[in-house]
Formats: sequence, C-alpha cells, structure tokens
Amino acid sequence: MNDTAPIRYVDMAAQFAEQRDEIMARVEAVLAEGKLVGGPDIEILEKEVAEFCGVAHAVALNSGTDALALGMMALGIGAGDEVILPPNSFIASAAAVATIGATPVFADVRDDLNMDPEKVEAAITPQTKAIMPVHLTGRIADMTPLAEIAKRNGLLVIEDASQSFGSRYEDRLAGSFGDVGCFSAHPLKNFNAAGDSGFLTTDNGELAEKVARMGNHGLIGKGLSESFGHVSRMDTLQAAILRYKLEVLPGVIERRRGNAALYGELLDPAHVFMAPEREVEFNTYHTFVIQVDRRDELKAYLAERQIRSAIHYPVPIHLQPAASHLGHKAGDFPMVERQAERILSLPVYQNLTQDELRRVADAANGFFG
Repeated sequence: MNDTAPIRYVDMAAQFAEQRDEIMARVEAVLAEGKLVGGPDIEILEKEVAEFCGVAHAVALNSGTDALALGMMALGIGAGDEVILPPNSFIASAAAVATIGATPVFADVRDDLNMDPEKVEAAITPQTKAIMPVHLTGRIADMTPLAEIAKRNGLLVIEDASQSFGSRYEDRLAGSFGDVGCFSAHPLKNFNAAGDSGFLTTDNGELAEKVARMGNHGLIGKGLSESFGHVSRMDTLQAAILRYKLEVLPGVIERRRGNAALYGELLDPAHVFMAPEREVEFNTYHTFVIQVDRRDELKAYLAERQIRSAIHYPVPIHLQPAASHLGHKAGDFPMVERQAERILSLPVYQNLTQDELRRVADAANGFFG
C-alpha cells in the first residue's frame, strides 16, 4: 500500500476511465444522429427513470433546483405560502422556495441529519402549504410520520431527493413518496451526468405535462405557448449518458455501500459517530458523513497525510447571508448548528480500494489516539 499517494475526496477521472468506452460510444451516437435537443433518448430516459423509481411519470430537466422550483410552481405554491424544510441542506433547497415567492420555514433535524417529524409539526402555521423532506447523504427521511403529518394537515409533500436516487425506505424508493420527487444528476451524484442535469418524478400525469411545458417556454405546439416559461430542458447528450449510468447504477451503489460498511467496521465508535442504518432504510451513500469533536483539526490532520475530505455543509441555511431577511439567529436550530461544527464527509466513491479505505480509517483513528 502506498501511504503517501493522494486520496481524493472524489475522483471523476477514475470513474470516466472505467466507463470510457460505453460513454464515448453513446456520445458519438448522439452527435452522429444530430438530434441534440429532445428526441428518443430523453423520452426513453424518462420512462426508465419512472420505472426505476416506481412512479408513473418522470420529467427530464436541466437541474435538481429547477425540478424543485417547477414542481412547486406546478402545484400552485407561491407568494404567501410557507414550505417547511431542514436548514442543513445545500442552499438550493431553500433557494427554490424563495425564488418562486414562497417563504422557507425551517425545522431541526435528528442525529441522522434528516428532518425531525416532531419539529416539523411544531413549525406548521396557517400559511404552511408544503413539507420538503431533504433526503441527505443518501438516507431517506423518516417518511411514514412525515406523510401522516402532511395528510393530517392537508399539506403537499415535495421530496428533495437530490442525494438519494436509488435509496429505499420501507421498500419504496426515493421520489415515490411525495406529490413530486426532485432529483439532481450533477456529476458528483451517484447517478450522474457529465454536467448539470435533473428530473422530477410524480404519479400525476397532468402535473408531469405541466412541468414539462413550463420547462420548455410553455410550448404546447410549434410556435404556440400556453403560458410564459423558461428553458429547463435536459440536453440529449446528458440523457444518453444517464441511460448508460442507470444500467450500471446498481453496481455503483453496491460498491459504495461496501465502502461504507468497511468504514463502519474500521472507524472507532468511541470517537466517531456514524448514524446507524435502520432495517427500514437502504442508504446509497451519496456521502459518508461522520460526526466528531475537533472536526477542523481532524480535517487538517487528514490533509497532511494526503487524504481529502469535505464538509456538507459548514454554514446552515438559516445563518447564510441570503437568509438574513428571515430573522434567524444562532441557537434557533441547535441540532443542526451542533452538527455543522462536527460533520465531516470522508471519501466513499466507488473506485476506492480497500487499502485506501483502511488508510483513511487508520488515519482518523490515529488522530484520536
């Protein structure tokens, strides 16, 4: 084992090297056909994604953020409405709410980083229109109580499933629980394109058609727009690549889960907290997040040993400058804020070797002595 070679946090070059022949063949086929916007690859991908997720419809879009925004707009969420979500997500979750004119309302989380249903119920007001569970790290939020809360209060459910394609909870897949499921296929995701991409899932055919129109200038025919919209189409090249990535995804998930399991065996639980995977959960490990004291010192210690790590996310959304108008302060969401000081994402991508995983774990354990 080479104890000095860098271990990257992600290694896109290694992923491409493994998949190069198939990817380039599909890219060449699209370029040779000359159909670069729309076409069969988009339509087939939508059908394949819907079937994979166990829903009736999927709409290919250009990002997970647009999936959130267009999905909420299509459901009639807008000015004067409140949407409850956790403040420990990527900024896009709350940004999608704000940019359609609605108000993000935050609820604290449990130790697994996902929304606490009790905190969600306490945050409901007469203006609440929807709940947005964010399935962080590849682990689906506790959807049984969240769905019951939504039903009892007449609320819509917007799944921010950007990090959890292929994840399961009680034998159902991410994207099949809400009125809409919203996914990102950004290059850093497990199910990843070669650029920005995303899609929306739903069992509502009318809603799916509406989202597709809204993401294509509101067009209902050649040169005829039903309403003003904008461009949120997925490129055909990305769809062709994603069709291949969907074929190999089960193997990618299996390898990432194997890497996470090895970390679970090697990392010292006396110093490293790893949220356990419950029987009802199937985590796809978009990230492998540990919680530790002296997080910043550990991160620097690993970097000195050529091991890269990341923090997802160091500043909670309610403390971001963009959210200052919401009037929050430090201490409003203690679990999220405590976790923001302790979370560290270790490399877990599928191309890591067991020797590299052992080197990461040994270094972390060595830091704590």
